[in-house]
Parts: sequence; C-alpha cells; structure tokens
Amino acid sequence: MVSSVLRDARRIVVKVGSSLVTNEGRGLDEAAIGEWSRQLAALVRGDGGVPREVVMVSSGAIAEGMKRLGWVARPQEIHELQAAAAVGQMGLAQMYETKLREQGMGSAQVLLTHADLADRERYLNARSTLLTLLRLGVVPVINENDTVVTDEIKFGDNDTLGALVANLVEADALVILTDQKGLYTADPRRDPAAQFVHEANAGDPALEAMAGGAGSSIGKGGMITKILAAKRAAGSGASTVIAWGREPDVLVRLVDGQALGTLLVAPTQKKQARKQWMADHLQLRGAVTVDAGAAAKLREEGKSLLPIGMTAVEGDFSRGDVIAVRDEAGSEIARGLANYAAAEARLLCRKPSSEFEKLLGYTAETEMVHRDNLVLSVA
Repeated sequence: MVSSVLRDARRIVVKVGSSLVTNEGRGLDEAAIGEWSRQLAALVRGDGGVPREVVMVSSGAIAEGMKRLGWVARPQEIHELQAAAAVGQMGLAQMYETKLREQGMGSAQVLLTHADLADRERYLNARSTLLTLLRLGVVPVINENDTVVTDEIKFGDNDTLGALVANLVEADALVILTDQKGLYTADPRRDPAAQFVHEANAGDPALEAMAGGAGSSIGKGGMITKILAAKRAAGSGASTVIAWGREPDVLVRLVDGQALGTLLVAPTQKKQARKQWMADHLQLRGAVTVDAGAAAKLREEGKSLLPIGMTAVEGDFSRGDVIAVRDEAGSEIARGLANYAAAEARLLCRKPSSEFEKLLGYTAETEMVHRDNLVLSVA
C-alpha cells in the first residue's frame, strides 16, 4: 500500500533526525542537507509527476550548537541546552536556506513550541502562516523553539513535533527519515532474528512493544517516539512512513510509488477524521444564524460560510472554537471552526470582506468558517 499512500499524497511533512542532520554530532552534514533539499525541490516542482506541498521538520540545532561551542557530551543544564540551541539554530537555518536556494526554492524558518499548538488562537495563526507559505511555493523548515522552552528539551522530541505539524496543516502523509531502514520486530543490532515490518496499522499496541529506546546520544528520540508520532498523525488521517534517511532519492522514490521503509497506515481518511472530530463536539461555545441564501450555499454547493450571509451571533466563543451554524428556523445545518471571535463576528454580520479592515483594523480570513473546517449536520 505504501506505493499508493505516498504517490497520492499532495501535502507531505518530512521529519529528519539529529543524527542524520549532524552526521552523528560531527556538525551539519552539508552534503546530506543538500541532497534532501534537492529532493524537496523536486517534489514541490512536481518533476515527473504532480507538484506537492512539502514541510520540513528538522532536528539538529542543539547538536550543531554543541559542535560550535566545542562540547563533546550533551549537557544536563537546561540553560546550556537552550544556549546551544540558540547558537546552532543560526547554522541550521542558514544551511537549509542556502541549499534550497541553490535549487531555486524559497525557504522560511518557523520555530514552534507545544504551547503554540495547544493554544487555539496561536494554533490557527501558525496554521494560516504555514498554509500561506505552501501556497507561495516556499518550503517551511520547522524546528522546536528550544531557546524558550524547558519541558520540550527535557522530555520532547521532533518526531512528536512532526506529527503535530502534520495535524496542523492537514498533511496527507508524514515521512520520518531516520538512521534505520524502518521498524523491526526487535532491535536488529541486538537480535539477529528480528524481522522487518513492511506495513502495519498506526496505533496498533503491538508496535510499541517492538520499539526500543533512543538510538544515539545525539538525539532524544528512538523508534518508540516514531511509533507514537505515527499514532498521533493518524488521528487526523495522515499515514506515516519510517525510512532510512540516506537511502538514495528516498523522497522522490517514495512519491514515485516505491515501497521503502515501514508504512504505518492511518485507519481513517484525512477529511473523515477531521470532520468526525468536529461532528463529535458535545459542547459548542456559540452559534451563528445565516439567511436562506447562505444556508443553500452550504447545503447544496459545499461553499464556505461568509460573514455577509450571517444575521445573528450567539455565545462568547473565540477564534478556533467549534460553533454551530443555524438556519433562520433555528435548526443546526452545520458546525465548524470559527475564524473570528464572537465579538468580531457580530461586527461582521451582513458585511462584505472589503469592509473587514475598516471594522476590525485588520483582515484575518475572508470566511467566517472555511469549507475545509465545516461539516454539514445530519438532517
């Protein structure tokens, strides 16, 4: 199935680990980063196929900072780790920018923390920024903002970040590049009888039993974090491939349909998972009432909800909350994620998008609820 999952994927998150990026801690591997950048550019251009949208989640800042500071062992002091991240991030961003520019690609550095993705408004802001970059043909290079966080340095890993980003941008697939060929039934470095796992269902409890601990002193992850990341990504319908990062043309061959690495299949499709999550909300923070014309466009044409079609706003909801959409008779016809808070929505009722900036002082989105974030209610 790996052939169809990656071949059909149009939005892909690629995560690469510290040991690969820094050649086991010896410093940024210029040749390897250049090779991944070449493949990322080929995917975005659609060489030999269809264009893809690609996000790169790259580890390596702390490891590169350690090398620049002359530290051999990973320090235990949090502030020293933060300092190493600050130093290393300079080189990491510069390397990706240089290598992607050589391929004619624009790049952008995005630093995230778990707090950014836990807060509704910051989550939507990050999502809007990343989707805009993808629409512009720019490759976002994401790393955890290790200079300002503490718990993430002590307990986190970029495998989890890769899964969170896959959920954030609603990716079709997550590709985790590692220093192993994929998942085995046991650690092949210790058990010669270990068998390679070509395909399994993401979230299968048996997978966690197979995975061991961290594979190196450079990174914080290991196969277990990749298994858990695949489980998390599957929640939004994204399947995951775990593959060897130094496999020649690994990304190009994956999207070409070749079976490389281990495929962990998401049990539900992307849109089904997201819309089921919205449909299952038991507590809604508010609602908007729409006129007959807007109701028809939602029901019959699958359009987004525009503020000009809204006649009333109820409740005290925030941007990113799930709200109900009701017709003039008071019946719920849909629900979805609000792009504006209740107070702002009240000002926008019956107003065209050309007046948003005058009313609010800014324009975030032209829609109150985008069609991708809206699910019709069962009659």
